[in-house]
Amino acid sequence: MSRVDITIKTRDGSCPASLFTPNGKTGSWPGVIFFMDGLGIRPTLDEMAQKLADHGYAVLLPDLYYRSGKYEPMVPAEVFADPAKKDTLMKFIGSLDRDKKISDTEAFVQFMGSRDEVKGSQLGCTGYCMGGNVALMAAGAYPERFAAIASFHGGGLASDQPDSPHRFMKGVKGRVYVAGAIEDAHFTDEQKALLDKTLTEDGVRHEVVTYAGAHHGFAVPDHPAFNAGAAEHHWHALTKLLDETLTRAA
Repeated sequence: MSRVDITIKTRDGSCPASLFTPNGKTGSWPGVIFFMDGLGIRPTLDEMAQKLADHGYAVLLPDLYYRSGKYEPMVPAEVFADPAKKDTLMKFIGSLDRDKKISDTEAFVQFMGSRDEVKGSQLGCTGYCMGGNVALMAAGAYPERFAAIASFHGGGLASDQPDSPHRFMKGVKGRVYVAGAIEDAHFTDEQKALLDKTLTEDGVRHEVVTYAGAHHGFAVPDHPAFNAGAAEHHWHALTKLLDETLTRAA
């Protein structure tokens, strides 16, 4: 694993993060911000970030829960089976509002611009579950900086909430790829249709798809809903998106 652990100064404190680059190589690569799922930083996400980096990218994995202090890595199956642990998880997720997500993104973008490992002025981002929501918010807030935006089994992407990401996508210059799951209460068929309609009306290049047979959490290996076929589909779609945008942009 080619990884550097760093701390990024944000408006609200110090955010632990890791920067992954292709194993066994030196140089600079297009940058991608990897927004974690709601279960937080843990070995599975490190492995995913390294896998993406090995495809030819400098990948930043920040801990969005830094405001809450240190926490033990969560085991998804244990969290979902224990009401107390699940309640703690929901408090973590609820601690992040749109203002915090956008403020953090600004710090991450500035950090990537300061690193020799990162080339090019534009970035990509990908997010999972909660992170899929953050990825769209990041793109909406900094439309000139992101050439590629991906969200996998993201939640609340086009809800009735005033801070729903779909309300802030006008002006996004990069390509957006959103892959949802079937029967997902966090991103229903109605939300999918609304997001697609809104992005079309806003003139955003995009694709909103549903992975057949896959459920919420399908791309993350330690998630109970992990689906190997859907996960492989996700890797193909993500790297294709990045290769067709970031590599040329950089």
